[in-house]
Amino acid sequence: MAKTIMIVDDSASLRQVVSISLKGAGYDVVEACDGKDALRKLDGRKLHLIISDVNMPNMDGISFVKAAKQLAAYKFTPVIMLTTEAGDAMKQQGQAAGAKAWVVKPFQPAQMLNAVSKLVLP
Repeated sequence: MAKTIMIVDDSASLRQVVSISLKGAGYDVVEACDGKDALRKLDGRKLHLIISDVNMPNMDGISFVKAAKQLAAYKFTPVIMLTTEAGDAMKQQGQAAGAKAWVVKPFQPAQMLNAVSKLVLP
């Protein structure tokens, strides 16, 4: 059975690029347009990984990761932050919230898939 990865980003074009890369590598994909939308979609289904932007309307990525980690079903779900933010302070906030990796945009799909393959749950 394919593993499922959630992509959370307010950019539809970025979600599409990431989704195509992931589907091409054999993953199922759930898309969300911001943190609030993503939390609504955390309905108990098994997610093997979450890829989230940081800067989004309604609920930013750091707040979303903190909220997701409060849910028993997603406490151990690995998170990759995919963002234009490259500052150490923001990375530390991401790590404190529970992010396992930080990929800076623009990214190479191969670089992202490499991080995904290392972190995706069995």
